[in-house]
Amino acid sequence: MSGKHTDAAIDITDVVCPITFVKVKVALEDLADGQTLAVHLNDGEPIQNVPRSLKDEGHKVLSVDQNGDGTYDLVVEKGGLA
Repeated sequence: MSGKHTDAAIDITDVVCPITFVKVKVALEDLADGQTLAVHLNDGEPIQNVPRSLKDEGHKVLSVDQNGDGTYDLVVEKGGLA
């Protein structure tokens, strides 16, 4: 995962949509507003849907980094609207 400091991390490369977002949402429930979560996810549906769903729920996507191996590292800040 990325070298950026985050409060928690989750690897969802072994799950498929729509469970990918559910796993991220559950991980965010353990965090306080303003804390950050690093998410390691696959190309395709996960990278298309998870960031959009997070934004729709009031969270802030801070970065999305492509790893060059078909995976991405996303950092999200928990928002107060969720």
